[in-house]
Amino acid sequence: MTTKNEKIKNSPKEAIEMSGSEAMVRSLVAEGVDTIFGYPGGAIMPIYDALYDFGHAVKHVLVRHEQGAVHAAQGYARVSGKVGVCFATSGPGATNLITGIADAMIDSTPIVCITGQVTSGLLGTDAFQESDVIGISMPVTKWNYQITSADEIPDAIAKAFYIASTGRPGPVLLDITKDAQFAKLNFAYKKCTRIRSYVPEFPTNKVHLKNAADLINSAKKPYLLFGQGILLSGAEKELRHFIEKTGIPAASTLLGISALDSDHPLNMGMLGMHGNYAPNIKTNECDVLIAIGMRFDDRVTGNIKTYAKQAKVIHIEIDPAEIDKNIKTEVAILGDAKHTLRLLTTLVEERQHTDWVNEFLQARQKEEEKVIIKDLHPTKLGLTMGEVVRLSTNLTGNMAVVVTDVGQNQMAAARYARFNQSRSWVTSGGLGTMGFGLPAAIGAKFGSPEKEVILFVGDGGIQMTIQELGTIAQEKLPVKIVILNNDFLGMVRQWQELFFEKRYSFTEITSPNFVKLADAYGIPAAVVSERKDLEPAMKAMIAAKGPYLLEVKIEQEDNIFPMIPAGATVSNCLLGSDEL
Repeated sequence: MTTKNEKIKNSPKEAIEMSGSEAMVRSLVAEGVDTIFGYPGGAIMPIYDALYDFGHAVKHVLVRHEQGAVHAAQGYARVSGKVGVCFATSGPGATNLITGIADAMIDSTPIVCITGQVTSGLLGTDAFQESDVIGISMPVTKWNYQITSADEIPDAIAKAFYIASTGRPGPVLLDITKDAQFAKLNFAYKKCTRIRSYVPEFPTNKVHLKNAADLINSAKKPYLLFGQGILLSGAEKELRHFIEKTGIPAASTLLGISALDSDHPLNMGMLGMHGNYAPNIKTNECDVLIAIGMRFDDRVTGNIKTYAKQAKVIHIEIDPAEIDKNIKTEVAILGDAKHTLRLLTTLVEERQHTDWVNEFLQARQKEEEKVIIKDLHPTKLGLTMGEVVRLSTNLTGNMAVVVTDVGQNQMAAARYARFNQSRSWVTSGGLGTMGFGLPAAIGAKFGSPEKEVILFVGDGGIQMTIQELGTIAQEKLPVKIVILNNDFLGMVRQWQELFFEKRYSFTEITSPNFVKLADAYGIPAAVVSERKDLEPAMKAMIAAKGPYLLEVKIEQEDNIFPMIPAGATVSNCLLGSDEL
């Protein structure tokens, strides 16, 4: 955090006098902001008044809760590659952003949150709707700053966008006192391109590159793991060229999904607790493990004491704090994935690892027989989450942006949605925020209006932010909402079934009539409970020109497998409850 002793100053050229609130909006326009998600209130009212005159340049989306604003900004950023922006007023408006800011921090999502604050003279007096949002948000922001003078506004905005979008991206919060919004300044805007002591990207060490290439060239069973860093750096083509030249099988983290086409022959699927069988068990069989743009989260590694101990680990990462944090490396390469992969590809030999790849395919076949066939082509009467997800993405030619909430719906979508385009997967990873899905889908649609946006959400998660149906209705936003309803908090229920002797403690949940609720908002809706009705209902949903809600009644005790029990090794990847 920057202290007041490091006061941000503006040195205008051809400056024009205006209010701080107008300078704020003009600064956002100068940064290319075209969409803002927010909710007005007393302490940010001057900025909203200035925004009234900029409707031609900036679209403001009125959400129904500030948490909806920040999640929408995240969804917008994730699909567009731009910085998402949200507004909130002081006090409860600002504190309602914190969950989304924390989510953006752990998932490296670039957003700028702007909150109003009481006047400078009232700071620290417990004034009406005053909260120390700087102190509250400090642990979950990449940078935060309180503006108390109108002169600070242009440079603070420039610095905020630079920090949010460079290096490892993340959330920035600016808290602006009401008097700073009213006060006059001589305005001129200059984008930030450098900040003393802030190093967003380190130069790539050529010796480390050479050492990594030597390991890769001599490996018999190399294996590549890629995360969201590929998407954030725009390194999708570089990743594909690298694995195709080396013949190395690859697997993605939850947030790395869509960086590599689902049907690429070297894409072995997803890692993690509910990831694919082959990517998990082969981690403890490879001899060289290459990790790019991922942080070795516990949901990927399982028990780190038994994780890839036989392998020499190469970690390519932009954030030095992630190197050796969880998994010790043989070679660490600091740098942007796009640049680093391009250099590394020139040093590696063209090879094939046919026998090694076939081992993955054999393990995949085992999962196919034990899990996937049952999920996609069930013999039981009840609908499965997997068949619903796969049908929907098939009907869109695997070109839809898929958004999820958190829980079983999220894991089913991660496993069974298919992707042919990057930046077409939006979910809450590190924080696992229930309620993320609906507002994030709103942001995703604004960030990529030309694409179909399909949300998969559970009956529990949607009720956390269900008020955002009002935002969808007001904007007539063509978001397609699929509620996978099993009358349970499904993921918790699954754990209770498997590890707590089916003691379903407070996981049964009663829901409203979702179809009637959607109708109250003027949103077309339908409900499906039988397989014969699923495809016609899905086609009707996708064909709808505006928003649409489809509730699908699924098997109540439909579980997500494979599964690595908490604290277990990745080699202990279970294909069914009978293996417990």
